[in-house]
This record gives sequence, C-alpha cells and structure tokens, in this order.
Amino acid sequence: MKRVLTLLFCVLNFQLGFTQELFSFTEPASNMPSKSIGFRLTNTLMKEQISNKYNFHLLPEIMIGVNRHFMFHAEGFISDRNNKLVTEGAAIYGKYRFFSKDDVHSHFRLAAFSQCAINTSDVHQEAIDLRGHNSGFNLGLVATKLINKTAISTSIAYVQAMDNGKAAEYQINNNNKAVDYTLSIGKLFLPKEYVSYNQTNMNGMLEFLCQTNLSTGKTFVDLAPSLQFIILSRMRIDLGYRFPLSKDLYRTAPSGGMIRLEYNIFSAFK
Repeated sequence: MKRVLTLLFCVLNFQLGFTQELFSFTEPASNMPSKSIGFRLTNTLMKEQISNKYNFHLLPEIMIGVNRHFMFHAEGFISDRNNKLVTEGAAIYGKYRFFSKDDVHSHFRLAAFSQCAINTSDVHQEAIDLRGHNSGFNLGLVATKLINKTAISTSIAYVQAMDNGKAAEYQINNNNKAVDYTLSIGKLFLPKEYVSYNQTNMNGMLEFLCQTNLSTGKTFVDLAPSLQFIILSRMRIDLGYRFPLSKDLYRTAPSGGMIRLEYNIFSAFK
C-alpha cells in the first residue's frame, strides 16, 4: 500500500507540477521525479542548405532521477549523413538543482548543468553542436518560473569543442569556443480541469535557441515551436520544428523536424 501511495504521489506531482516545463528542445531547471528512470528516443530530419538532402539523426537516451537535486542523462548519436546509419558518438548530461521556491500556484527554480560528448564524425560547420556533431563539453545555468499553467525558462552555457579525431577546419584559430543561450515558453492547453491522472495533457511550446562564437562573434538564432502530449502521466510525444531567424553562424542543415517518444518508470529503485 505504501508503494502504491508513493507511486501515485510521484505521478500526480509529475503531471500537475511539471508537464508544461517539459520543453521539447531544452531542459528546464526542474528535475524528473526522484528514483525514476526514463527512456527517450529522439528523431530529427534536417534539410541541408546546399544539396536539399535530408539528414536523419536518431538519439536514444536513458534518464535517471537520483533525488530532488540530481538527475543524469546518457545519450547515443546515430546518423545517416554519409548515406548509411552509423553510430557516431555518445554524451553524458548532468543537472543539479540548487534553488527552489514553491508557492501555491507557482514556483521558481535554478539549476547548474554540464554535458560531455564524444563524436567521431567529421566537423562540417562553424556552429558547435554537442548533440551529434562535436566532441566537447558545456557548463551552464538554467532558471525556470512556473505561474499557473505557463512556464518560462532561460539558460546560458559556455561551450568548448574538442578534437573529433578528424580534420576540423571550422574549429581552427580558436573558433572552438561559444556561448549557447535559450528562452523557452510553455503553456498547458489541455485538460482545462484535472479529474484524473489518466487524462492526456497537451502543451504548446515556443523556444528560441541561440549560439554566439566567442572568437568570430558570429551568431545564429533559431525559433522552435512544438506540441507535446503527456499520456497516462508517464508517456510523452513531442512534435517540433526548428528554423533559423538569423544564420550568420554557418550550419549545413539549420532547419528540420523532430519527433520524440518517451516513457517513464516511477519509483524504479529504492
């Protein structure tokens, strides 16, 4: 009985408190529930500017909520950029939530995060991307404010690209350092009123994704709208599309769609 009540508490807390904070393209300051495990599969289809070819990227991911402060992700990178599916690398992401202020219908949270990535693909663009393109690491801070059914989140991170083991013409002359900064807005549209944790949630997201190279000063700014569905409080489907508003910082394939599938297991370990 105690385990059932604990599971019910985790599910309700996950649904009522965090659903509009589960952004499609960024991570909020809030963590996943303690002692939970999540499995995620992200699929992206990005259109190359020169050839009009579409590149497919598959990112399998496992997530662990250790406690209310710590969570970790491990992610793999698979791509067909060279006309066949190849495993190109992997990354580990960690987040520490160090501040939380909770009110009745709102809360504010701050967290520090870092990601380390290893990648063996060729470096073919000026922009640094640790999710499938570059080896390297980042260090950043993220702040998230929830007010009723709307969440606003912003982050900033220092990004350092490392050697991929192949020619990296775009990262020579100290062009391997950048700053990522984001702004995300999420709103819960459905249900209008909660009567059961079995209800499907529909969230709308609008996210601005930006990077500035610290050596050249070149910048890209992307806009990424998305829809998100939370089913039975543990399954998640994200449908999103990102496209550039400003593309001074060169990328081979800046526009494309994203589909993400996720499944969470609450109270997975003691």
